Amino acid sequence: MIIFQRVSKQFPDGTLGLDQISFQINKGEFVFFIGPSGAGKTTIMRLLRREILPSKGTVLVKGKNLKDMEREEVPELRRKVSMCYQDFKLLYDRTVYENIALSLEIADMKEAKIQERVAEILKDAGLQKKGNFFPVQLSGGELQRVGIARAIVGKPDVLIADEPTGNLDPESGWEILKLFKEINLAGTTVLVATHNVEIVNRFKERVILLKKGKMISDNKKGKYHLKQKK
Repeated sequence: MIIFQRVSKQFPDGTLGLDQISFQINKGEFVFFIGPSGAGKTTIMRLLRREILPSKGTVLVKGKNLKDMEREEVPELRRKVSMCYQDFKLLYDRTVYENIALSLEIADMKEAKIQERVAEILKDAGLQKKGNFFPVQLSGGELQRVGIARAIVGKPDVLIADEPTGNLDPESGWEILKLFKEINLAGTTVLVATHNVEIVNRFKERVILLKKGKMISDNKKGKYHLKQKK
């Protein structure tokens, strides 16, 4: 489903974000990307959503070379490769329901179908009683659940999460990762960039370790050793 072939990314200021990265991720996998700040995790995720393009190499999503993609194709890509963020990026003047429904409205889905789909997602995310709440009325863990619900309401093929537990307490972070696993078991490919050692080690999923833009290791049931944070 996702293939990186000798991908490098150099930014305008000369920073090398990625250096000759190659890997393949199949449909339905759960993959942690780990490594210190500046390792290249976020760069990979931005490339996957075509927010930036590689300087060298090829990024393929479902057989499509993202470099060759037309501008009008990008919104569809981003519906299929959805993102949830550490800082949530919710609209604070809209309710939980309205935040989640927005992407379906943009896609011109009929109102009855939107109501049905959002109700389903609210239940899956444990937010069935929060639909009429505004973001300021929610806890950090609930805000992250809204962000996840918004990201998956359109039934993406791939869900990307960039440091999803960074602003949460350990218990809330653990609950969020369990929700990601449930989403993954339902068939969605899940990619998580994280510094959370405990969560990576407890889940025992595939782990790709990055450092200074290089891929150091790729283990099917990897662990995040504390010394790797240095």
